[in-house]
Amino acid sequence: MTARKLVACVAAALATAVAVGGAAASPSSSTASDRNIVQTANDAGQFKTLVALVKRAGLAGALSGSTKVTVFAPTDKAFARVPQATLRKLQRNRALLRAVLLYHVAKGDVKAAQVVKLRTVKTLNGATVRVGVKGNRVYLNRKVRVVKTDIGASNGTIHVIDGVLIPPAS
Repeated sequence: MTARKLVACVAAALATAVAVGGAAASPSSSTASDRNIVQTANDAGQFKTLVALVKRAGLAGALSGSTKVTVFAPTDKAFARVPQATLRKLQRNRALLRAVLLYHVAKGDVKAAQVVKLRTVKTLNGATVRVGVKGNRVYLNRKVRVVKTDIGASNGTIHVIDGVLIPPAS
């Protein structure tokens, strides 16, 4: 099988897995909307914790501007699995909170078909996230699964993930 066919199969499998899992993007979510990343995440209703932390970290403006970015967005359920002590620490330490949040953001508008071709994604905090494909699922750093892809926003794309990515210690 050629590399191009493999990528096409993986992309199709990812789309099928997302659709079968009941998290398929609506037809309008795969195209850019007039709402920016922060507005789109806020409107979705499943990213209340993420949006609150983005605002607390002072990143709402950066994620609302015209610069194209891709956000690997943990859901409220993903944040609920983070120990409360860790969340409190992040809320008290703005620099640490910014580092964690920027570890979820990549420069540019990276769609799912591109993500599955990558081995790593460089994030805006300077560290990289590993990308792995196992069967019809895509994982980040081997543990966090991408559960919904290509939610369009005026300034980029959101991919929904089921865990919170923690950057490597610097």
